[in-house]
Amino acid sequence: MAGVLDSVNQRTQMVGKNRLELLLFRLRGRQIYGINVFKVKEVLQCPKLFSIPSSLPVVRGVAYTRGATIPIIDLAMAIGMPAIPQEDLATSFVIITEYNRKTQGFLVSGVEGIVNMNWEDILPPPKGAGRDVYLTAVTKIDDKLIEVIDVEKVLSEVAPLKEDVGEDILSRNASRIQGHLPVLVVDDSSVARRQIERCLKAIGMDVVTHNDGKQALDYLGEITADGSKATDHHSMMISDVEMPEMDGYTLVARCKENPLISELFIMLHTSLSGVFNKAMVQKVGADDFMAKFSPDELAERVMDIIDEK
Repeated sequence: MAGVLDSVNQRTQMVGKNRLELLLFRLRGRQIYGINVFKVKEVLQCPKLFSIPSSLPVVRGVAYTRGATIPIIDLAMAIGMPAIPQEDLATSFVIITEYNRKTQGFLVSGVEGIVNMNWEDILPPPKGAGRDVYLTAVTKIDDKLIEVIDVEKVLSEVAPLKEDVGEDILSRNASRIQGHLPVLVVDDSSVARRQIERCLKAIGMDVVTHNDGKQALDYLGEITADGSKATDHHSMMISDVEMPEMDGYTLVARCKENPLISELFIMLHTSLSGVFNKAMVQKVGADDFMAKFSPDELAERVMDIIDEK
């Protein structure tokens, strides 16, 4: 799959323009799925896999690539489909990704290529789909439905993250947060929203959540319609980057253009690589950036930000 990924510099040109690139792939059958190219480090023909004693069945083994050992997760199996057969591994592919500060590979049956899209064309899953579906969004390309998988939900089940704030942080910061306005949290992943909300409530913060940038911007417009400022209602906003309809970069840019919202402190909190995001954060005018997900680091950073106000 040489050349399937564009350069980082080319992809950063889309920042603030509400655009993304999706890597399209198949699991079992004809359905096409998508993943944001920014989370993809490499696409490989499935390398030789070595078994891991006592590992979950969904982890098909580890691969040695570019001097590193990487766990390979059968993505079909992880979302409740039959596993890719052993005899099909030689013709399958592995998508090497970076999420939440960790690198892992996802085993897929085929890779279709990359499409450049507008986030406005990426829609939330149908409301009737239920709470436990492994999707964060859907879109249509050439009359074909593309399903964007909630990889954070997959990883939370395969390799759960620590979600509780450490007792030492809670004990030495018990009185720092009292009396502050709620934090606005924006994330399309139900798993991520739960993790952030649990972290912030542990340190005594009230939380208001929204599922995507458009929802959040509409909400901020409503609470400031009387001429009040966003800072009269919220102490800060923590937003994901990847979201249907309006991404986090565009949300920040729109907020900073509005004099009633522009003073609100905005932290981008994302599973995308921090290496890619430093320049992007500056470009759209966000106040801070943090890679997901460390409850201790997030708690400390939120308390430091509020202390400085």
